[in-house]
Amino acid sequence: MIPGGGQPNMQQLLQQAQKMQQDLQRAQEELARTEVDGQAGGGLVRATVTGAGELRALKIDPKAVDPEDTETLADLIVAAVQAANDNAQALQQQKLGPLAQGLGGGSGIPGLPF
Repeated sequence: MIPGGGQPNMQQLLQQAQKMQQDLQRAQEELARTEVDGQAGGGLVRATVTGAGELRALKIDPKAVDPEDTETLADLIVAAVQAANDNAQALQQQKLGPLAQGLGGGSGIPGLPF
């Protein structure tokens, strides 16, 4: 028989929640250190962002630079940064998705986010 009239063991639930929180924090720290790339214009512009979405580097091939057409260069930069951010979001989903599902699994306890 379960102590407390069949209620879940609160100590066990709290330990599980603490472990999931630690796992989530470790995954977020790993994302902040991991870099992903995006490119545009066949590689003329490359952007590097962290898995958390922080822009770290931008490389522009000299062939992409036309003083008479800065608008195209700006479009290539935006596209490369967006591609890098899309890759960062995919990495976030890969790393955090299973953890977020665990936290959102619903313990049935009002007021607790897990």
